[in-house]
Amino acid sequence: MRVTTTLTPSRGELEGELIVTPIIDVQGLTKSYGGRRGVVDVSFQVEAGEVFGFLGPNGAGKTTTIRLLMALLRPDSGTARIAELDCWQQSVEVKRLVGYLPGELSIEPNLTGGQILEYLGHLSGGIDHAYVKELIDRLGLDPSQRFRHYSHGNKQKVGLIQAFMHRPRLLILDEPTTGMDPLGQREFDHLVAEVRDEGRTVFLSSHILSEVEHNCSRVGIIREGRLARVGGITELKDIMHQEITITFADAAPMDVFSGVEGVEQVETLGDGHTLRLDVAGSQDAVVKAAAQYSVLNLTSHEPTLEETFLRYYGSGRPRVEESQDVVR
Repeated sequence: MRVTTTLTPSRGELEGELIVTPIIDVQGLTKSYGGRRGVVDVSFQVEAGEVFGFLGPNGAGKTTTIRLLMALLRPDSGTARIAELDCWQQSVEVKRLVGYLPGELSIEPNLTGGQILEYLGHLSGGIDHAYVKELIDRLGLDPSQRFRHYSHGNKQKVGLIQAFMHRPRLLILDEPTTGMDPLGQREFDHLVAEVRDEGRTVFLSSHILSEVEHNCSRVGIIREGRLARVGGITELKDIMHQEITITFADAAPMDVFSGVEGVEQVETLGDGHTLRLDVAGSQDAVVKAAAQYSVLNLTSHEPTLEETFLRYYGSGRPRVEESQDVVR
């Protein structure tokens, strides 16, 4: 019996096996800008139907990676494939599958929002005009204004509409809600959920951690051009540090906790009875050590994804990336 199930076109069938191929497959991708690194040996996969968050501060390599996926840059080494198509060698076919929002929109400033969307709709081979109107209404865009008169947030709305309007198989969005109002951000979240529920895929680059935490099931963290980690949201929380505060009936036994597994920093607070601990990983060893003493109060602060992000990048220096893309 031969059973083949693919999320993207398969290169071949394996006898009796379920074949699932990723919609994005990046292996060893490297790009430098003269003496400056863009990205170094970046490898990851994105499965069809998931919302994948690509995290990093400005200058970390997010936009470079996206430009390589969109064949706006040629890699120095490595490969990038979308739906089993080579992103550089088969870029025309790739672009037919992708709705792309660049970090900076480069559009004729004297056209109105409506004219821009109509023009881009014709380029994509025709669109559902009723759906375009729905997107305009939902995001609260005035299509009669010229592009140069839009605020940054409204320019983002034009970019989002052109990315979503032909219902692409894959959306690649670079910092999609920068400058948008809270209502627009909330509607964006709804649009992403709808895409996910339809089995389509979103690759979402952002430095807004709450946005990623809300929308994504998996994330990749890029630091100084290198991929630091890829995993689920819950898996990332496992590496977060905990801040534990313990108040004792007697003088706080600071020396005891300095050697406890997972404790990276111990601080005695002003009353001399309270310790504040910075703990990596499990709290089990800390709780067992505290149980040997008379404890009046113990509180644990669970860090947010943003605090983890700051820990990753606290000592990193952002690099400079080129800053303008063209919608194609």
